[in-house]
Amino acid sequence: MSAELLIPLHVSYIQNLGKSKDDLAYHLTAHLRMNAIYWGLTALCIMDHQDALDREEMIEYVMSCWDKEAGGFGAHPDHDAHLLPTLSAIQILMTQNALDELDVERVVKFILSLQQPSGVFAGDSFGEIDTRFLYCAVNALSLLDRLSDLDIERTVSYIVQCRNFDGGFGSIAGAESHATQVFVCLAALAILDRLDVVDHDTLAWWLSERQLPNGGLNGRPEKLEDVCYSFWVLSALSILNKVDWIDVDKLMTFILSAQNPETGGIADRPGDMVDVFHTHFGVAGLSILGYPGLLDLDPVYCMPANIIEAKGLKKGWKAFQRRPLQVTPATAT
Repeated sequence: MSAELLIPLHVSYIQNLGKSKDDLAYHLTAHLRMNAIYWGLTALCIMDHQDALDREEMIEYVMSCWDKEAGGFGAHPDHDAHLLPTLSAIQILMTQNALDELDVERVVKFILSLQQPSGVFAGDSFGEIDTRFLYCAVNALSLLDRLSDLDIERTVSYIVQCRNFDGGFGSIAGAESHATQVFVCLAALAILDRLDVVDHDTLAWWLSERQLPNGGLNGRPEKLEDVCYSFWVLSALSILNKVDWIDVDKLMTFILSAQNPETGGIADRPGDMVDVFHTHFGVAGLSILGYPGLLDLDPVYCMPANIIEAKGLKKGWKAFQRRPLQVTPATAT
């Protein structure tokens, strides 16, 4: 187990992900390709290695996934358009300063077409609904400066319907509270400036209860710890300005213990296989925790904070103060 973040190894791990095109796993994960590029790029940016991937190749791939008929993006060329890869595509293009590649009107029309009468959003034309998709829509429209086109009251009304007695939120109205759904609902409300509908203290208590004795966080009661909740729970607490309601040192130690010291990458928990999803959210969690040497992550948009600030979109969240780098004195000879 390493006591420090193995940044060079993680950079190399992310760089090598797209080079294994003969592996079965590469083709079995095609449905996650757009998201994976976003996860890898954002992790690299937070580790201050934003130029580690080929910018032009990335933009070309993203645009090859645009479904011209639907107006949104698929996860891979010739895949159906869906809100999840559409948000990832917008985030990638914004991070690469390439939003001019978008047909904004077509993309906005696609997003708005998926809002249901209840206020929730379907992920695609097949109709599955989830508060994750609602967040994708709100985040994307905000990044495109088109929130004015959204029926905000109907959207907020549905989020309120998903609120539970414990202060948390579910995937749909009536579903149990889950840390991922808490994040997406809170972040959407933060973007819409409607955090007034949240029971801040009750929700913060529920979120702080997600920390287990080993320092890791789970997504709901009686479940195992998982590195990805280092972001989902922490970001929600950050939005509530209550990040100090958990044991930061124990969580930081847990995340670092899930690294692979040979190949790089971070797993869901120590000893398991690493993947880019947990690598991204592990690095994101460490950034919010103030880990030294990392750049700031905006917990609302899950993007580099400097990009969101430059766009004028920063909300009133709070992260831990960045810890100073420890310089090891040179050994006298």
